Amino acid sequence: MSSGLDIPVLFLVFNRPVLTDWVFQAIREARPRKLYLAADGPRMDCPDEAVRCKLVRGIVSKVDWPCEVQQLFQAQNLGCKKAVSGAISWFFDQEEEGIILEDDILPAPSFFGFCAKMLAEHRQDPQVMHVSGFNFLGDPAQADCDYFFSRFGSIWGWATWRRAWHAYRVEMKGWRTYRKTVFQHFPRSIWKDRERLYDRLACGEIDTWDYQWTFWRLVQDGLSIVPTKNLVRNIGFGPNATHVTTMPKWADPPIENLEVETLRVNRDLCVDEAYDQCFLTTAHPPKPKYRRLIHRIKDRLFPPT
Repeated sequence: MSSGLDIPVLFLVFNRPVLTDWVFQAIREARPRKLYLAADGPRMDCPDEAVRCKLVRGIVSKVDWPCEVQQLFQAQNLGCKKAVSGAISWFFDQEEEGIILEDDILPAPSFFGFCAKMLAEHRQDPQVMHVSGFNFLGDPAQADCDYFFSRFGSIWGWATWRRAWHAYRVEMKGWRTYRKTVFQHFPRSIWKDRERLYDRLACGEIDTWDYQWTFWRLVQDGLSIVPTKNLVRNIGFGPNATHVTTMPKWADPPIENLEVETLRVNRDLCVDEAYDQCFLTTAHPPKPKYRRLIHRIKDRLFPPT
């Protein structure tokens, strides 16, 4: 068992005891010296949720290694948008850098060491804003390094710095001020889809926080670090998932490990354009034309407020 992870970890949990326990065991193996626990409260219209939330909080409270623990347990439900973004801001109010895991992201053992090394290596690179553990494509072109740079790092197991999170805004009102800056990174075929998404975020139709994080990184021309091997697995797809209940084919690559002690550093802060193009067309393909037509009709009848 390792002597302990020096980088603080934020563990975001809610109402799934089994998944929480699996991920907590991985955190226990890493033995972080600082652990921040954040839990949203139960929803009033879900009768059994209070019990499940209580079970989850009991699981993560069983820290049996030398560790400084801080808790942010909500009494009432704030929803994904406010609970998660608020918890991350709470975390970075107290820490300069750290690792963030949600209750459905199972990391490989080397995930923690990879994040720690990347946080240290690129601490002074203001353009680097995000460290991702997820890579569903691989990138054999990057034969000389163990990671590369993208504009679109995943939040399925990630890390960042306070300096980067400082640019984040959970609300999207006024997003069109930055439309030209952001949309230059998307293929024209998905501009309309993105426009509608950001409008819905701006008027509060979607209870989420993560699209905003990508948006503000693009505004800052920020880079994400992506490992050449996939270091995490999303185990949260299913009927109890908040947003996506069916796992897409691309979302379940094999979980691997990197040799962190001999990690090959990438000194070239250049975007892997081929990876980004493949990422966008695979994970965020444009909607079929008939669906875009339906959305346009709905937007005219019921414009975002």
